[in-house]
Order: sequence, then structure tokens, then C-alpha cells
Amino acid sequence: MQRKTFLTIVTFIVCFLIITLPLILFPVNLFDGEILYKNGIIEPTPLSLSYFFGLGYDVKDMETVASFHLVTKGYFLAFILTIGIPSLIAYRVSLIKD
Repeated sequence: MQRKTFLTIVTFIVCFLIITLPLILFPVNLFDGEILYKNGIIEPTPLSLSYFFGLGYDVKDMETVASFHLVTKGYFLAFILTIGIPSLIAYRVSLIKD
């Protein structure tokens, strides 16, 4: 039983890393968000998770940007991709009979 639990946890961690690292390291604009400019304009646009870590954008492009954030739909998609899919794969592995 402990072996199966260990295999399930390892599967979740490996799947989490395989899915999340490219989303964090590469500027893949998948997640719905909003950019708030310094002049008060709010622009809905797809954002990448790498932007939140300071990767994937040019500093000159950010001179007029006050802030940016994900909207509810973007948070939901990020949760599904980073936690939901690895959880389902790990659950499937836990169902395998020895």
C-alpha cells in the first residue's frame, strides 16, 4: 500500500513539473487577464504565467503598464492545467492494480 501511495505522489509531482515548467518558463499566452495602463485604460488580453515571474516580456513594453492580473477564467484555467490534470493522472495511476 505504501508503494502505491508513493508512486501516486511521485506521479503527481512529475506531471506537475512537466506541465507547469513550460508555462512558467516560456511566454505562452493562454490565460485570460487584464492589463491596467498608467493612463487608466484596462485592456483584456491573454497573459502568460511567465509574466508573473518577470520572464517573457521586454522591459520597454512595461513602461506604460501599471499592473496586470488574471481574471477568474484565467485563474480557473491555470488551476486546471497545473493542479487538475496532474491530479487526474495521479489518481489514474493509483487505480492500477498490482
